[in-house]
Amino acid sequence: MQPPPVPILVPAAAAARRPRGASAGVQHRDRGGGGGEEGESVSKKQDEGVVTNKYRPKEPYNGRCLSNTRITGDDAPGETWHMVFSTEGEVPYREGQSIGIIADGEDKNGKPHKLRLYSIASSALGDFGDSKTVSLCVKRLVYTNDQGEIVKGVCSNFLCDLKPGAEVKITGPVGKEMLMPKDPNATIIMLATGTGIAPFRSFLWKMFFEEHEDYKYTGLAWLFLGVPTSDTLLYKEELEKMKEMAPENFRLDFAVSREQTNAAGEKMYIQTRMAEYKEELWELLKKDNTYVYMCGLKGMEKGIDDIMVDLAAKDGIDWMEYKKQLKKGEQWNVEVY
Repeated sequence: MQPPPVPILVPAAAAARRPRGASAGVQHRDRGGGGGEEGESVSKKQDEGVVTNKYRPKEPYNGRCLSNTRITGDDAPGETWHMVFSTEGEVPYREGQSIGIIADGEDKNGKPHKLRLYSIASSALGDFGDSKTVSLCVKRLVYTNDQGEIVKGVCSNFLCDLKPGAEVKITGPVGKEMLMPKDPNATIIMLATGTGIAPFRSFLWKMFFEEHEDYKYTGLAWLFLGVPTSDTLLYKEELEKMKEMAPENFRLDFAVSREQTNAAGEKMYIQTRMAEYKEELWELLKKDNTYVYMCGLKGMEKGIDDIMVDLAAKDGIDWMEYKKQLKKGEQWNVEVY
């Protein structure tokens, strides 16, 4: 079965916010001198007025759970939940930032639990469009340790068990690594595994479900999402709605490792799916307005390096050195765990 849709969002919330259709074509500039040159001090990301660490562990913001919905199907290996918290506009965040959550209760030493950081899954306007909420996408952590004991992650279980009306301690916002590019015509390649989709949902809502006086996205957004089963395809209905609305501006590729294989019969991981488009991706990576964002499991980046090394070498380019230049130019952005 398919995962149930998130019940706030498509199409009602999108329609209420007058979504745009596709814009005219996507244009790219060849890589020139602007991408990460020595001495460049002005960020290419949307960093003006970004707030960080407004709330800290000793004085967190007390938000309230407005909704908490399981967004994986019954047959999924594990549970993932989408939750919306009230902020009354007091936690001013940007797309790509994170917040900290402090679970209720105390640890085994009788001290408050340490905060856990989670990538924000909503645009700065929030799921209700009023800039007064923040949303998270959280997988419940349950595993068996070496002693055969079942261990439950403190914060993820606290969050997944929250009921509407419950209070939640929020810190932050934090982070500038994953902020969106300023250039509305940028090519944005997003690579996510599982709940790593969170920051890209925030990007994509801003691009395709919202209208802004100072931002109208006209570039190409290309999302690769890797999950184990089709029951764990997070926000599938939303993503397909975006593709329908903006077919020239949004490309979407899933990699479902336990259900799909490539032509050689190999499991379809995110890097396996990307390998099917490797020449096209390499051409995009040679443009000076292409930005790569990666969020999810640590092993992802090596798999992508393995694809790109040979392609770059054909052009006489050392991929690892080239990637360093992309990082310096804020065009290679990684948040893995």
